[in-house]
This record gives sequence, C-alpha cells and structure tokens, in this order.
Amino acid sequence: MLSELGIEQITIPLPFRLNHVNCFIADGKRGRTVIDTGLHSDVTKNIWAPIIAKNDIKDIIITHYHPDHFGYSGSMQKLTGADVWMTKVDAEMGLSYWSPDSIKTKKRNYLTCGLPEELAHQITSNEESYTERVEPYPVIQHEIKEGMRILFGKLEYEVIFTPGHSDGLFVLYNKEESILLSTDHILPKISPNISYRFRGNPNPLQSFITSLEKIKKLNAEYVFPSHFKPFKNANHRIEELMSHHEERLEFTYTTINKPSTIYEVTQALFHQLNLHQMRFAIGEALAHLEYLVANNQCRKYQTNGTWYYEAI
Repeated sequence: MLSELGIEQITIPLPFRLNHVNCFIADGKRGRTVIDTGLHSDVTKNIWAPIIAKNDIKDIIITHYHPDHFGYSGSMQKLTGADVWMTKVDAEMGLSYWSPDSIKTKKRNYLTCGLPEELAHQITSNEESYTERVEPYPVIQHEIKEGMRILFGKLEYEVIFTPGHSDGLFVLYNKEESILLSTDHILPKISPNISYRFRGNPNPLQSFITSLEKIKKLNAEYVFPSHFKPFKNANHRIEELMSHHEERLEFTYTTINKPSTIYEVTQALFHQLNLHQMRFAIGEALAHLEYLVANNQCRKYQTNGTWYYEAI
C-alpha cells in the first residue's frame, strides 16, 4: 500500500535486539523528503548511498532524537544539502544528550538508582559509545509544530504531537484515507520504551497514555510504524498497549510494598538483560515509579544518595 501512497520504505538494520528501523522517502513540496535516517554507521551509509545518488533530497524530517532515527541525519545533510526538521524539544535533546557533561550526569544518576558502581560505569560507557553513532550533528533549520501539514507522497499529513516515547515525538495523520504514520508511538508486537532519565518530562508514562487516548479518537484504519510491518486498526493496538501498562503499574506497585531502589524494581520487572537493554529497563522502571508518585500511590525519599520508593 505504501507504493500506492507514493512512499518508499527504507529498512535500515540495527545491531540490537530490535534489529531494524523503517525510514521513508517520498515527494515533498520542494523535492524529495526523507523521514528518519537510521544510525550513523557503515551499514546505514551503504544503504542510503545509491538512494541519495538518484534522488534530489531537499528535506529530512526527524521524528525524534533517538539514535536509530536521528543518527545519520547530519551525514545525510552534508551529502545532500537538505534542510533538517525536528520538534524543538527533541532538537535540543538530540544536540545535548551525548555531550561530555550529560554523560557525567548520567553516571551520577545511575548511582542514585542503587546500581553497583561497576555496573553504573559499564552502562555509562555503553551510552557514551553512541556518540559516534549520532555525529556529525545536523544543523536543524526548521521546527516541527503541532498542526502543521506536510506533503509526503500523494497525500498531505497533519502533525500530531504524541509525547511519551520521547518528549517531542510526533505522528503524521491523513484523515481522508485514515492513514497513520505512527513512528515509535504505536508499534505492533512490542511496547515502545517509555523512560524517565532524570531530565525533561518528569512523567512520560502519563504523557504516553494521554497521547494514546488522543490518537484513539482518530480511529485510524491503516498504521505504518517505524519498526515492524504495517497493520490495521490502530485502536485495537492502543487498547493492548494501555492494558500492558496498567498491568505493569500494578506489578510495580506490588513490588514496592517495602522500600525499594530503582535497580531492585528494574530487576523485578525485567530479566536477562544486556547492557543496552539495561539502560532502557532502568528508564522504564523509573517512569512507572514516577507515575505512581505523581498519582499519590507511592512516596520516594533519598538515603545515603540512593532513591527509594515505597507504596502508600
């Protein structure tokens, strides 16, 4: 169906358990437009090279700052001279998240989660290694704003902000054909990672749930996500995602019937994690804990530099 819409999907392999990201290219108002770019890597470079050679790419739209979407944008911009578009909040995050000061802060934050110092060091080093996967940084000329209309292929799409997975994430929606380019907001098979990382929106899980309710009102029939294959009936998947997080919140609440560190809650929620997965798991555990705090279901306090959460 994408080809009927004038859109070509470019699937970029990733060196993770989630082993790919779907990027897209289509005609825009000024020439060819790309949505998301993949990591900065040789694999990504080799996939995009022939596409760049035969397309006059004028605009690069980045749906959010995570490396698998944002990472190659600077290199692509240098090769094409294209303008880069992002939401303001994610542009600021993307250009600062991997800075030396930010990395130092991350390690201090991991220690407050109750992680053993060696594990905190390993996770921070793993995170620092992503710098080469996002550099060179793009020059971001244009701000994506909610309500904007973007011509992409044969249709025009409305920008709808859907914070949660990132503070500045958005989706694209065409009402006439009931088509949703769902980016990382709604995925089949897996729940998008919803993390709090001690900066930005303090309650991303509430934002994610609110965003799901917002998109549910559209009753979109066709969904084209940034991972996995297209699917139908957005509302069915939205209901599954909301149920998933309700269950996770109940389990988290049960886990903290006695004072618990973020690391202890992470271990209860997730099992057999590598370093890459551990980063996401800690952020997700913390997002669920902060949701409970915001809803007066638990309290948090610090002892000897470590945060503890306890159900009320």
